Amino acid sequence: MRLYFFGILFFATLCFAQAQTYSIIDSRAIKFFKEGEELTLSRRYDEAIQKYQDAIEREGSFLEAYLKQAQLLITQGKLEEAEKVALAGKSRLNGKNATQKHAADFGWLFTNLYLNQGKFAKAYQTFMEADPILEDSFKTSMYYVEMKAKMEFLQTQIGNTRIIEKEILSNPLNEFKLQYFPVLTADGEQILFTKRDGTQNTDKEDIYMSFLSPEGKWTKPSSISQTINSIYNEGTCSVTADGNVLIYTSCDSPDTEGSCDLYIAYKKNGMWQSPKNMGKKVNSRSWDSQPSLSADGRILFFSSNRKGGFGGNDIWYSILQNDGSWAEAKNLGNVVNTPKDEISPFMFFNNEILFFASNGHDGFGGMDILLSRVVDGEFARPENLGLPINDQLDQVALFITAQKDYAYFTELTSEEGDNDRSLLYRFKFPKEIYLGENLTVTEGKVYNSKTGEPIEATLSLVSLTNDSTLYQFRSDGKTGDFTMLYPDKAISGLYVEKQGFIPKIFNVERDKIQNVKDLKIELVPVAKGEEFVFENVFFEFDKYDLKNESISSLKRLLKFLTENPNVNILIVGHTDNIGRQAYNLQLSLQRAQSVKNYLVEKGLHPARIMVEGKGDIEPMVPNTSLENQALNRRITIKVL
Repeated sequence: MRLYFFGILFFATLCFAQAQTYSIIDSRAIKFFKEGEELTLSRRYDEAIQKYQDAIEREGSFLEAYLKQAQLLITQGKLEEAEKVALAGKSRLNGKNATQKHAADFGWLFTNLYLNQGKFAKAYQTFMEADPILEDSFKTSMYYVEMKAKMEFLQTQIGNTRIIEKEILSNPLNEFKLQYFPVLTADGEQILFTKRDGTQNTDKEDIYMSFLSPEGKWTKPSSISQTINSIYNEGTCSVTADGNVLIYTSCDSPDTEGSCDLYIAYKKNGMWQSPKNMGKKVNSRSWDSQPSLSADGRILFFSSNRKGGFGGNDIWYSILQNDGSWAEAKNLGNVVNTPKDEISPFMFFNNEILFFASNGHDGFGGMDILLSRVVDGEFARPENLGLPINDQLDQVALFITAQKDYAYFTELTSEEGDNDRSLLYRFKFPKEIYLGENLTVTEGKVYNSKTGEPIEATLSLVSLTNDSTLYQFRSDGKTGDFTMLYPDKAISGLYVEKQGFIPKIFNVERDKIQNVKDLKIELVPVAKGEEFVFENVFFEFDKYDLKNESISSLKRLLKFLTENPNVNILIVGHTDNIGRQAYNLQLSLQRAQSVKNYLVEKGLHPARIMVEGKGDIEPMVPNTSLENQALNRRITIKVL
């Protein structure tokens, strides 16, 4: 992992040595020092370090040589050696030629050194001691301004370190040289990742997958599909919560718009179809990579360095249109994006929290993981996940399960005598980082009530409060299988629709369909005489005015009648047994008429709709409890 402070440290400390005055007068030592500077500018760092060492050996009180040698050792990542050199130089600050400027130089050096070592409390203390003696001219530089901001951030973080325990994923995972960017399906039973056998150009990337066995162990990883993995590089993928839509990155393929493009593939009847380039509305002539699909696949986030952004790499997004195409990609804006880099977006399963990596927001070192919450439809100011999730190294990506229990990530390791390895890890995600309402997963099948055959249907989870679609999934046409997520919303409805069939409507909370593993949904073919309960149509007590929470169901009924122009219906109102029978009969008719009025106002011919009120004479269940009475207060639809 690279250390972000190398560039800042190297160029900032050059500012200290611009004036050609030294703490010694030995011309031979100064000659070595100047040769070291020339080699440094040529990036011949090892030779430069030796020249600075020659200068120190010639004159042990040569403070500038200690500074420069320590700086280059930090640049090379040799932090222990750098600290030894820096301490040796600092011990000479009591010499007769040492000045306040030298003390400031060493204060700045140790501040950067401690930051690169992850010793944040010492870095903060050292900076506060050095700050009063730093030159006023230096305090106008970008190096100082950025450091000052970092220290103000550290002041809020020191002492707030959480306890996390990293856990390497066990065999047979992590069997490859490099594996990275893990993602999981919502049920946590399938993991996908990018696999690469080495770091040479000839070592290609592929997408691999593994399944969680009933015993809680991962199966041996295998290629996701021959239709996905090719002779080119495929990796950094994202998958919908149900595992049926995949977007991934492929580089240098014949049909790419730029260096790396995003491709999409759909699983149909249990098989991955041939992937397609997502086209010019999503891809550009630049680098487009690191996709993250929303749980239901309706919004795509990704990172790109294309023109029109705020910095090097920005986060962009595209929205799936009703006709199945993807809209022109847009920049996510300068609340999330900065003049530096933002990469590796991950939209959490509730579609309300975006995680990403950045070196442009307040942070500890290189790339930090941050989150931005959606507030009133806009992304809010990002929050740093804090220590020790972030530290002085690069944190590139994070994936949190739908159950909010574990965060999965990749860590680079170096073994003695071996090249770097990239391995998959996880840790228990801190509960104090709020991720919104709990999510539950329901799995089941959709099938034809007459034939038992599976149906490829659309399942939409809708907030009845504001008629917003929370999730939209499809059942598999071969098996009928589906996965649905449920946030703990106060009122929500599940609408299962397929053209040619009568829609199935659930009231999620009342019907208790969350967290069910085998929910069986029967769809009835459209036919004369078929009747269904028109769920999620609400009226005020003792009134026939439609409540706003009814809009979602009314829209579905309108859609059903529009798609089936030869269907006429009878709307029947029912009540419980509270009140006089004649009054209930009149109220039920008025409620049925309210539903008809809505449909006619939206353009349906009134001749297609009949209404009837039956009061309390046809209860679904005995009126023996408040719950049963609620069930009997209903609207039914009959196909004529």
